[in-house]
Amino acid sequence: MKIQDFKTFMELQAIQQFTNGNNTNANSSRSIFQDMLSELVSVDALEGASQTLGSLLSRVEAETKSFLQPGGMTPMNINPVSIAPADNESSETAPNYDHIISQAASLYNLPEKLIKSVIKQESNFNPEATSYAGATGLMQLMPATAKSLGVDDATDPQQNIMGGSKYLSEMMARYDGDIQIALAAYNAGPGNVDKYNGIPPFKETQNYVQKVYGTFSS
Repeated sequence: MKIQDFKTFMELQAIQQFTNGNNTNANSSRSIFQDMLSELVSVDALEGASQTLGSLLSRVEAETKSFLQPGGMTPMNINPVSIAPADNESSETAPNYDHIISQAASLYNLPEKLIKSVIKQESNFNPEATSYAGATGLMQLMPATAKSLGVDDATDPQQNIMGGSKYLSEMMARYDGDIQIALAAYNAGPGNVDKYNGIPPFKETQNYVQKVYGTFSS
């Protein structure tokens, strides 16, 4: 019930009591008055609660918009997550290795691009790379091979590139400068190349020769 309705009722009640002194009507009016008062209190309470809830929802909505807008509230300071590169990720033209590759190419009479092509396929220029078979470093030297080449630390780029280039040059000399056969020997060993009188029928070795030679020839 609205306040205006209550006011009108009070005015009518006053007029009725003035013109009619009947106690029954007065008691009836008081009863109706109590019912209307209860209804008014109940409605006002509900309206107040509704207004309070509406105000709260409006405030939550405003805070949420502020939170979502650029430059608004932030729950915490979150630093961007930087993803570390994979172990084998590097640059083919890594400047730190270019001078070593140049020295090795000059010393062992090899094309620089051939050395780079082998390094790319073997380790993708990762000096810490290690294969499941135990080969280590940029040119993936096996422990026994590294020892025979005088390489003490296969993870050292200088030693690894020099040792790997020396071994590659030995394979080139052994197979009369045939790059593909030399690459096959570098991957599978000269014993397998001699056994099969050419590139061994190993899928891994065949793919290796194709990829390295393809990079070198491109």
